[in-house]
Amino acid sequence: MIPILDAAFTQISIHTVGNKLLGEKLTLSTKPTQIVDETLRQLLLQYFLSPFDKTNEVYSLYHPTGDVGLNEMNHFAEKIFANPSTFHEHSAAIASHLYDVGNHPKIKTGELYGCYFDALPIEGQMVAAIGFFKSESKEPYLTIAANQQEYTIGYQQEAINIKKLDKGCLIFNTKTQHGYTVLVIDQTNKTEAAYWIDDFLKLKIINNNFNQTNTVLKLYKNFVQQEMDEEFALDKTDKIDLLNRSIQYFKENEKFNLDSFSHEVINNEQGIASFKEYKTQYEQEYELPIPDSFTIHTEAVKKQARVFKSVLKLDKNFHIYIHGNNELIERGYDEGKKLNYYKVFFRDEV
Repeated sequence: MIPILDAAFTQISIHTVGNKLLGEKLTLSTKPTQIVDETLRQLLLQYFLSPFDKTNEVYSLYHPTGDVGLNEMNHFAEKIFANPSTFHEHSAAIASHLYDVGNHPKIKTGELYGCYFDALPIEGQMVAAIGFFKSESKEPYLTIAANQQEYTIGYQQEAINIKKLDKGCLIFNTKTQHGYTVLVIDQTNKTEAAYWIDDFLKLKIINNNFNQTNTVLKLYKNFVQQEMDEEFALDKTDKIDLLNRSIQYFKENEKFNLDSFSHEVINNEQGIASFKEYKTQYEQEYELPIPDSFTIHTEAVKKQARVFKSVLKLDKNFHIYIHGNNELIERGYDEGKKLNYYKVFFRDEV
């Protein structure tokens, strides 16, 4: 999660990148954009950073030759981190690079925002970062103006919805042998995926402890919520219990072991075999091997724990938060009222 309230960009440059294949233009701004209004600054931060709350994979820049120095974005990032005062000129070079690699007829013209951040969190540490965000989708918005007791209604034909970032990336100044660490957003047409991730950035997933912890928790959550519906007759309380036990395992242990996790958390031979097969299919589909044993990364556990829901929602009347033993909650059906019910057992009110 990127905390917006604590984040601040010190530089922002905006360019317009068209579709080169269709003969559209690249328009580069001559100087950085000045943001004076604090409300506008906070809205931009929300637009740029909020989508990264839902990202799980951590990437690094790379090059097919194995020499990350040949990666264009790695070259520009290296220059910027060495001398942040050159950010604007390098943001223009990055916009030109994006324009050059956009060889797909469905790519839309859009504004490319480049930002320099003095400090953003990644894997438990605060480091400098650069972000590039492209807005392609425009929507009509209504505007209302009040003058005493009279109202005027208008519209803006092509406005930007700050809750819908099309494409974005954050490149952190954490250079390793694998290249800079990167988080990425690409929520547009799947046929364009190679354009942003493979052609513009050239990314590969970092298979480290942080990603391994993230991946297993996300994989297990999907297994419980989707796969188990097809193979096992589980109600919602059973699923919540399985998710709670998985988070508890990761919080209480320093190392993950597939066999111990399976027996302690799933505790069902058929379910264990199904989960291991699900893991194997994921590894083959994404060409990303997940070791059966690795050191658990506490920051990744905290990140995933926030999205593991332990809430049982009953119509629009009640929410039951289940944090412990699901044997203390019992489901039934009342013939007289023709309604389902849950009976909850407890010792003391807290």
